[in-house]
Amino acid sequence: MAQYRKLGKKTKLRKALLRNQVTALLYHGKIVTTEARAKEIRKIVEPMITLAAKEKDNFDVVTVNAKVARKDAEGKRVKEVVDGKRVTVYDEVAKEIKKDQPSRLHARRQLMKFLYPVVEVPAEGKGRKKNTRKVDLVDKLFTEYGPKYANRNGGYTRIVKIGQRRGDGALEVLLELV
Repeated sequence: MAQYRKLGKKTKLRKALLRNQVTALLYHGKIVTTEARAKEIRKIVEPMITLAAKEKDNFDVVTVNAKVARKDAEGKRVKEVVDGKRVTVYDEVAKEIKKDQPSRLHARRQLMKFLYPVVEVPAEGKGRKKNTRKVDLVDKLFTEYGPKYANRNGGYTRIVKIGQRRGDGALEVLLELV
């Protein structure tokens, strides 16, 4: 007997489907899918959230001096002429950054290995590459879901049965984060 459901797909297609649905679940918070798929997704998502909850506070805050370009009122870089060339003016600024401990860094890389990159496109600038921004799902796991589920011992997802799908009669469910 197999340890997992094959979902009627070959290995590569099944893995891609599960990665896609896990990414969508963590980004949106809930998805509608079939019952068999939901049970497989649950097996993947719950250990991810547990890992994020364990490593949520495992970092050091470090102060670093960084060079930042000076900007004018319009948001453009200020330039000055030095030896006949236009050069951008930089200011030194002290910034605080989070430096991950080795175990958190390993957890971050394990999560990044499975999740697809997410690009958010605003509705008003649809079709424009300029307005898009990348969403860091791994950081969302550590900063949002980790503290939220820190006191909970598993059971981070809920499956709510919706009914049968019109086309093939498969049982549809709503899979959501509790």
